[in-house]
Amino acid sequence: MLLNLSILDLAIVKALQLDLTQGMSVLTGETGAGKSILLTALGLALGERATADYVRPNCKRAEVNLEFDLTSTPSALAWLQDNDFDEQQQCLIRRIVNSDGRSKAYINNRPVTLQTLQTFTRQLVEIHGQHAHLTLLESDEQRRLLDNYGKNAELLERVNTCFRNWQTTQHELQQLQKKRHDAEQREALLRYQLDELVTLNLVQFDFDALSESHRKLANLDQILSTGQSELDALYEADKSVHRQLKSCLKGLTQIEQFAPELNGVNTLLNEAQIQIEEAAYELRHFLERQEANPAQLQEIEQQISVLQALSRKHHVKPDELLALQERLEHELAQLSHSGERIAELEKLTADYQQVYVPLAAELSAQRQKSAKKLQQHISRMMKELGMPNGEFLVEVTALASDTPKLNGNDSVTFLISANVGLPPKPLAKVASGGELSRISLAIQVTTASDKTTPTMIFDEVDSGIGGGIAEIVGQKLRQLSGNRQVLCVTHLPQVAAQAHQHLFVEKQHHADMTASQVRLLTDEERIIETARMLGGVELTANTLAHAREMLGR
Repeated sequence: MLLNLSILDLAIVKALQLDLTQGMSVLTGETGAGKSILLTALGLALGERATADYVRPNCKRAEVNLEFDLTSTPSALAWLQDNDFDEQQQCLIRRIVNSDGRSKAYINNRPVTLQTLQTFTRQLVEIHGQHAHLTLLESDEQRRLLDNYGKNAELLERVNTCFRNWQTTQHELQQLQKKRHDAEQREALLRYQLDELVTLNLVQFDFDALSESHRKLANLDQILSTGQSELDALYEADKSVHRQLKSCLKGLTQIEQFAPELNGVNTLLNEAQIQIEEAAYELRHFLERQEANPAQLQEIEQQISVLQALSRKHHVKPDELLALQERLEHELAQLSHSGERIAELEKLTADYQQVYVPLAAELSAQRQKSAKKLQQHISRMMKELGMPNGEFLVEVTALASDTPKLNGNDSVTFLISANVGLPPKPLAKVASGGELSRISLAIQVTTASDKTTPTMIFDEVDSGIGGGIAEIVGQKLRQLSGNRQVLCVTHLPQVAAQAHQHLFVEKQHHADMTASQVRLLTDEERIIETARMLGGVELTANTLAHAREMLGR
């Protein structure tokens, strides 16, 4: 269960520490006091999306901490063990929202993604919002409630896994069948393009090497002329570098006997002379091998021209033509084998459908069975909630087609008959606002009592209810807290009086800021708050006596 809620710099809450206990706790206060901020904080800590608006003005970040006792939640402890978190009876969840809107989440001081956080906290807390009666009108929500009540989660997941496999295969099949219509035309084009590329035998062509050979042949005259000129300068001319170096070396060798320190200079000049001789030899050998070849130059130019023309035609670079050929070959192979793939996919879709049909039938039978129990329980509770002639029905209708669908092949509809002699009609068509609130509450309490979630939060789910019915609602919520923790935000004194713990939310105004605070009421303070909820601003002796009597009961 939830032991502690800690909030720092979240909206109008500067700092708040809230200790919670087992049983039923109510949260009351004037409208606008900040009750919704507490639920916002809980939602953030449980993994809801965050925005920069949540951060208190002029603060760098907002922080929410939740401390849980997992003693009675073995599934959560097992989850922590399976995911390599610290296995402790106490679990700390932290959510930080920065002023730029970015946020971080932690479980036992280890950073986690929002998806991981949501997966874990779903086992710990369940929130029933004040607008639950509106979503109750949606067909998918009605189906979800029935499946939750009937514990169909595992079977539903098997059905949906099979559906998703069928859907993926069916989508690929439809795409291939659609392409098949113009496949012949595309195949002819591919064959023409491939023939053009294959005939050229691109493997033997290296565009960069061809370009380099072309540059060399096209500039051969300049290469020979410049090369011979530089060879003369290095070695063969009367005043070549080699001869001048040789003369220099001769002169220095003569004076080396008088200046031994010139030995190093002579050594360097000797090495230079050798290097020049080798360079001259290599250059001469290179020039002797060069021969003008107009025919080869013309052939290379033609090859380059063909490659460039093809590259322009296919909108690729010349050196990418071989990769293009491979892609076209792959696509042609796919087209050529599309018939085989279509046959394979047709068999796969039929196989998935064959698996899906009995699974969907099993799910439908489970829903039919659960529907009878659920409608009995809710009809009984409707009567307790002031609808003596109310009858609640759950209609599970099998869809005509066996084509796989998400969540099975059933349509789930909640029906109600509020008065004797009137046939049941869909919930959205017959229920008034007050009736819808009571029916919604009946469904939430009924489906919640069969769950193992240790902490349940009800946010003004009792709106539209008053009088003796409100007292019954309070009793039902208190009964629900017999084996779990229930936190209820309410404006009804009849509900608040049933709580084991009464928390009061109030705004405190200071010179430079306004902040919400929550405090646990003493027995005497509970009487005053209950009287306020009963009688308004002015508390009379009768109102206080009435409040004392309610709490006494």
